[in-house]
Amino acid sequence: MQRARGVVHPGRVPCPTQGHTRQGTISDAPDFDPSVDAETLYNAMKGIGSDKETILDLITSRSNAQRQEVIAAYKCSFGQDLIEDLKYELTGKFERLIVSLMRSPPYHDAKEIHDAIKGDGTNERCLIEILASRNNQQIQDMVAAYKDAYGRDMEEDIIADTSGHFKKMLVVLLQGTRDESGVVDADLVQEDAQDLYAAGEEKWGTDEATFIMILGNRSVTHLRMVFDEYEKIAEISIEESIKNELSGDFERLMLAVVQCIRNVPMFFAKRLYKSMKGLGTADNTLIRIMISRSEIDMLDIRECFRLRYEKSLYNMIKDDTSGDYKRTLLNLCGGDDDLAGEFFPEAAQIAYKMWELSAMTKVQPRPTVHPAPDFDPAADAQALRKAMKGFGTDEDAIIDIVARRSNAQRQEIRQAFKSLLGRNLMKDLKSELSKNMERLIIGLMLTPAEFDAKMMKKAIEGAGTDEHALIEILVTRSNEEIQAMSAAYMDAYKKSLEDAIRSDTSGHFCRILVSLVQVTFILPLRTQTELADACNAESDDMEMKFMSILCTRSFPHLRRVFQEFVKCTNKDIEQIIKKEMSGDVKNAYYALVRSVKNQPSYFADRLYKAMKGLGTDDRALIRIMVSRSEVDLFNIRKEFKDSHDVSLHEFIQGDTSGDYRKTLLILCGGED
Repeated sequence: MQRARGVVHPGRVPCPTQGHTRQGTISDAPDFDPSVDAETLYNAMKGIGSDKETILDLITSRSNAQRQEVIAAYKCSFGQDLIEDLKYELTGKFERLIVSLMRSPPYHDAKEIHDAIKGDGTNERCLIEILASRNNQQIQDMVAAYKDAYGRDMEEDIIADTSGHFKKMLVVLLQGTRDESGVVDADLVQEDAQDLYAAGEEKWGTDEATFIMILGNRSVTHLRMVFDEYEKIAEISIEESIKNELSGDFERLMLAVVQCIRNVPMFFAKRLYKSMKGLGTADNTLIRIMISRSEIDMLDIRECFRLRYEKSLYNMIKDDTSGDYKRTLLNLCGGDDDLAGEFFPEAAQIAYKMWELSAMTKVQPRPTVHPAPDFDPAADAQALRKAMKGFGTDEDAIIDIVARRSNAQRQEIRQAFKSLLGRNLMKDLKSELSKNMERLIIGLMLTPAEFDAKMMKKAIEGAGTDEHALIEILVTRSNEEIQAMSAAYMDAYKKSLEDAIRSDTSGHFCRILVSLVQVTFILPLRTQTELADACNAESDDMEMKFMSILCTRSFPHLRRVFQEFVKCTNKDIEQIIKKEMSGDVKNAYYALVRSVKNQPSYFADRLYKAMKGLGTDDRALIRIMVSRSEVDLFNIRKEFKDSHDVSLHEFIQGDTSGDYRKTLLILCGGED
């Protein structure tokens, strides 16, 4: 049986068992005396300058209820408003953070909603985050606080500032009337799943009202069961259906609701990551989440963060912020999980369930390039010849044909070009085009096997080796694709791919690549704990044992292995790779695990890295856009948007130019 390397669903993680009590990092301080705290804060602010360290240490070590007592005691003792004094003494982000900590949760949420809709423009993501994640009581308290603070009706203000189905769903959530009984009717579960299917995947167009009614009103427990039942009926996840059927802010809102139904801490972990990754920090988002979750589920968020991003929330805050602002956020975070080594029991359960879902769930790979209807290879060959003969080149005509035909159709055009015109289409294209445009168009005209072989040759040849390209290709191709690539390599370069790899790489990294080049079979684990046992070996033995498992088992098999690994060790496999290995070996194993977990997400990250910052890795960009356009580029697009809060289309548009950009955008297939 051969290695199956299909598309798998993103690491959708359900909540831990319902009996699990979520854990905050801030709780009531023992031996609390509000009068003493009020005097301490007064002394920290009197005179020239202020003792910011005392202020932040005191405020972050008290619960919100205790802070309200301190505010009252401050006014009684000194006749002044503590919040106003803090605003006067502090500045910038540090002031926003400290002052926000002093507000009660309903008033804090109310202010965030008010700020999101006041003035020009609307912060839709803030509205989505708050309304998708709060329970009935929190929403009702927030609405009352808004009325008290601003003398206005929150629902009326939101209606005036939003539109369409997005507005309707926000209004439904604002009622704070979701069923919280916990009672589940099995017949209604089946009925709701069928209604959702009939409203979306089963029909042309989408019945948005059905999605709004069910997702906006049913209980969390009920909806989790509906999602499971829906997946059996539709054979895709509810998330995939929402991505397929909805768009814009309404799509983002419904996805947020689903994510919060499944796992609120993971939803916030993703929001926190997006607030800090890349250039600049979304400080308002960072402040809002760190404050609002510090007494509810910050420990769970920390563990979900480390599980998903292989980095502690503590270290990301530490790297992305500075000064007293950083110290305050780190106090709210409560600790560095990278030092802990192992998961909390609840987080290990999340990791276990994540791999279980990854093993059970299949997502239909969706390409962005399809065979053209009414295809005529002779007509296309003539049109391409016309575009290239004479003075100048009609690049638009070339792009319109090459980028809008399937690879199989392009091979027919190549043959027709030679049969009808006696010319080599590839040579003509090379002579007429240049630089990245030439590389992209030629890449599209090659067969997938020829293209992969050429990319391997480019990664190996010259002074340096592109190890990341070698890893990317070999960990994501099926046995059939690797066989075809190896044959194409031998045909084009008169040397075996294995020999080429051996001549250009060394050590354990070389052995991994050679192992991946082989046609592999599913070899059963001798015991359920074989991978866990490998972790206790010496460094060289560990790497060899990892290779014997990771490079020879099928992807479905490995998902089960990684699930059992968590059960046996209370660790996730990615943690072990990151901690125990280094260099190209670590990169290879890490890429392999990422690809096993969620291949479209792996490619989305590769595309993001190819374009972020100064300069573009055009070779990586071309390689992925060409090789995935007829496989799963639509899935990759969705993962890109979900992970990076910007569409792949938008990223390409901002990072490339001219005919090169035009061709890439056609391959991309649309804006998300």
